[in-house]
Amino acid sequence: MTDLEKQPAIKYEQKRVGFVSLGCPKALVDSERILTQLKLEGYEISPSYNDADVVVVNTCGFIDSAKQESMDAIQEAMQETGKVIVTGCMGKGSDAAAIKAANPGILNISGPADTGSVMDAVHEFIPPAPIGKGSGAQHLEQIGVKLTPPHYSYLKISEGCNHRCSFCIIPAMRGDLVSRPMSDVINEAKTLAANGTRELLVISQDTSAYGVDVKYKLESVEGQTLETRMLDLATALGELDVWVRLHYVYPYPHVDKVIPLMAKGKILPYLDIPFQHASPRILKLMKRPGNQEKVLERIKAWREICPELVIRSTFIVGFPSETEEDFQILLDWLEQAQLDRVGCFKYSPVDGASANDLPNHIPEAIQEQRWQRFMQVQQKISAKKLQQRIGQQMEILIDEVDSDGAIGRCYADAPEIDGKVYLDGFIDTFPGDALLATITAADEYDLWAEPIYEDQ
Repeated sequence: MTDLEKQPAIKYEQKRVGFVSLGCPKALVDSERILTQLKLEGYEISPSYNDADVVVVNTCGFIDSAKQESMDAIQEAMQETGKVIVTGCMGKGSDAAAIKAANPGILNISGPADTGSVMDAVHEFIPPAPIGKGSGAQHLEQIGVKLTPPHYSYLKISEGCNHRCSFCIIPAMRGDLVSRPMSDVINEAKTLAANGTRELLVISQDTSAYGVDVKYKLESVEGQTLETRMLDLATALGELDVWVRLHYVYPYPHVDKVIPLMAKGKILPYLDIPFQHASPRILKLMKRPGNQEKVLERIKAWREICPELVIRSTFIVGFPSETEEDFQILLDWLEQAQLDRVGCFKYSPVDGASANDLPNHIPEAIQEQRWQRFMQVQQKISAKKLQQRIGQQMEILIDEVDSDGAIGRCYADAPEIDGKVYLDGFIDTFPGDALLATITAADEYDLWAEPIYEDQ
């Protein structure tokens, strides 16, 4: 035995990284990618500040309340550990400067979707132990770390946005549209489906613009020639035998071509379209695309092709200079559109948004009043639509089970943002199961159901 062989083996201590993920599903995907790389390099993810050698905070900068939540999280992490790496949508420009000013000891700060900068910072302050890849590395490389339950996954198809909406600063934070190659997206989707994902939630800043930046480039994917565009992507995903749900879709004419896929059951008959308003004057001030009268015609045509279609949307009330007439146009449009799922926000000025420079900002009291009126109108519409589901048989995807019963969703419900289906007293199931149930009751947002047993 040589002298070298007689030396005791060196024991390397795995470094621990704490992680705080804030913001939308697009930011969550960024967090998943960073966490995956950390795990691949041998870092342990710490569940508490006490055990963390460094903490990464992935920030959200969409509206002021989200920024404040991010600032609070950074300050808490600084107080607990003093070793904080910041990334995400507040990691650029004036927001980054404000973070540094409030927290002079920040180790590093970088913008959204910048895994490389985060890893460089982690390496600098806590170098990885040379332990090599573990036995589960290949599986981890394939599916990555997931922050969602195993049965559903977010599938991000692009970064950035080409729109310049006056209330939004996403392009300033995430840049212009950059579409992922079709083959990469399809391969990721297939891997997720093969490893237990029952629902793919397609996300981006503008899903209907997918491929615009590469001029709808042709790609060969497993022997098929596909265009880099939403229709071909939806068609390919529709062959995977999982729920496919489209989010953040602008109502462009080419969306019409996706509706037949929904009618055939290839993808879920569900569209998430951020209409934001209905008054032509306000839409112009918002710099939003689309003619709302034509949108109503398009919605009607979509429903004729696919009667099961569910449309969810978001709106802003109290936008600068919004008059009572503008607001009434919105309420009237809402009555005509009969949307299934709706979220509503009171206008909030965001640092850097051009809408801040518009005259006649609406007082908080009037914003609140309009929000209340808007929600009253939509709650009646939603309640009526859900009442019509009583007696229907629907497939339910189970999200959780406890001693009170199971909670799931039907095709009309995206996780976190839409309603739920409650199966009270039913515990003979597991998260990720899909079962047939009869709808027995409804309120303004949720459904109640009873499972259909095979012997019925």
